[in-house]
Amino acid sequence: MKKHFFGDTAVLTGRSLKHITRSLDTIITTAVIPISLMLLFVFVFGGAIKHGSGSYVSYLLPGILLITVASGISYTAYRLFQDTQSGIFERFQSMPIARSSVLWAHVLTSLVANLVSVVVVVLVALLIGFRSGAGVLAWLAIAGIVILFTLALTWLAIIPGLTAKTVDGASAFSYPLIFLPFISSAFVPTDSMPGPVRAFAENQPVTSIVNAIRDLYTQQPVSTDIWIALAWCLGLLSVAYALAIGIYHRKIS
Repeated sequence: MKKHFFGDTAVLTGRSLKHITRSLDTIITTAVIPISLMLLFVFVFGGAIKHGSGSYVSYLLPGILLITVASGISYTAYRLFQDTQSGIFERFQSMPIARSSVLWAHVLTSLVANLVSVVVVVLVALLIGFRSGAGVLAWLAIAGIVILFTLALTWLAIIPGLTAKTVDGASAFSYPLIFLPFISSAFVPTDSMPGPVRAFAENQPVTSIVNAIRDLYTQQPVSTDIWIALAWCLGLLSVAYALAIGIYHRKIS
């Protein structure tokens, strides 16, 4: 059964990846918005923002990476919505394949596409001055956090992809997620914010994730932020996965 599931998932993932390679503008578009924001903040606003020591691009990068992922998952919801509307789901159900492999194919495609976009953003950051002396273990930890965050948001994207009535409805949920880093420590330290805004910023998931990534690649002592970040990612992933699977089973039953 497991072999059947893995084989079906691999085939369906290959199908989805082929669709992306035929329209590379999807990945390019996903990366363009975060890169534009990074260039804007570094070269226009960076000189006026007090962020502590080091270059502003190094301070800014974690938040830009999260915005990249939040932008990319809207396409996951869109692709899944298109499949539900085109009747491909019904076709898959008539074939001898593992049912859950259909969703996992979209999830893995999202993971690959978003990681490619993240790499593109990091390369641009290197071109404009980002540097890090962090070791392999630190970068593996950063990759792990980004992958967990991507998986959590991707399973969240599955829900509107399955339930939306229109294309706009399928992708609109990502807009608040893109906006969330702006009310966090991604662009400015939270202690510069007024009381209520600061309280929200310090207790929402993006801040702990941003702080953990930043501490890792700047070789700062890792604080409790990394455990809070992992708790947020795993908690969101668990809830989104359970809801998405439940909705999927009701939809195909």
